[in-house]
Amino acid sequence: MTHGLTITESSDSTVSASPASMAVIGLIATSMAGAGDVAADIDAAFPLDTPVLVTSVDIAAGKAGSLGTLKKALEAIGDQSSPIVVVVRVEEGADQAETDANVIGTTTATGQKTGMQALLAAKALLGVAPRILGAPGLDTQAVTTELAIVARNLRGMAYARAIGDTVAAAVTYRDNFSARELMLFWPDTNDWTGDAVARVLGLRARIDEEIGWHKTISNVAMDGVLAITKDVHFDLLDSSTDAGVLNDAPVTTFVRTDGYRPWGNRTTAGDDQPDFAFESAVRTSFALQDLIATTIQPFVDKPMTVGMIKNLLEKMNAAGRALVSAGKVVGCKFLFDRSKNTSAMLAAGRPNFTFRYTPCAPMENPTIDLQITDYYYSDFADQLV
Repeated sequence: MTHGLTITESSDSTVSASPASMAVIGLIATSMAGAGDVAADIDAAFPLDTPVLVTSVDIAAGKAGSLGTLKKALEAIGDQSSPIVVVVRVEEGADQAETDANVIGTTTATGQKTGMQALLAAKALLGVAPRILGAPGLDTQAVTTELAIVARNLRGMAYARAIGDTVAAAVTYRDNFSARELMLFWPDTNDWTGDAVARVLGLRARIDEEIGWHKTISNVAMDGVLAITKDVHFDLLDSSTDAGVLNDAPVTTFVRTDGYRPWGNRTTAGDDQPDFAFESAVRTSFALQDLIATTIQPFVDKPMTVGMIKNLLEKMNAAGRALVSAGKVVGCKFLFDRSKNTSAMLAAGRPNFTFRYTPCAPMENPTIDLQITDYYYSDFADQLV
């Protein structure tokens, strides 16, 4: 018989797990051997239609062939940050249609996913899920349309170029899309088609790591930009400029003010999704979905008692309070609504919860009333005494 104090440890913590990383890039690119390259080495490092985990973009760029988009995209990403990247290398086709088909990919009869569809297998194969998606230099309208769908399935965002030689053409091109998981950018940067989107991917990952997914990509300096490929008139005090017209479309542009930086907060969400007009709102929703899944998973299939539900509510609300304290949401609350939970539903093991939250909106358009007044002359004479 034991006489004394026995202490045991349990994992019944009220602090929930953190959301999964939102800073993993999914990059679709082409790569071929040029002068001095060995094709077999490229094939070994980046097998076609296979998700490859890259933990050092600099080392990976050295293994990529000098032809195609992969090397240049990795270098542009590396100028911004050193993120985890899932690379899917695709074969360049004999014409644009064939290249588009290779980039978009499919699921073969044996179940293998090719092209951008291979990003959907990254979690199972590599242990990470890409959430920042792009195909710099390969993002035609057909590719971008499909990329937005893959982004939705991964609870991520797609970043692509708005195709057009003029502001008007870029605005017209934007009308082809109505996905909240997509942001369009115009014009390009530096000397190759796709440079801007590649830099945006790296910048988005850097913002996630340094600030968080609640900060939009707008008005953050982007490294390695020497010039933009089209003139964009910008004036912070005048919305009728090129930048203002593009943002109203909405298309995100690039402005030169203390360096080059993206300018624009909005996705291509249609008028039927006004709550998800801001990039930050979409990515907050996805981050919260991750958090909910991570926190609730240990409770699934446990005996449903009053104590268990109270414990779950406290865990979720503790996680919510941490997000509010960190400034990642304005407010949130995890609720068990009596009216939505009948005895029959509970007996069937189907409780209903509500997670109510307010994402952080960017201060996109502050209004300042500039008033002229003689008030400050009211004690003028007294100050001369």
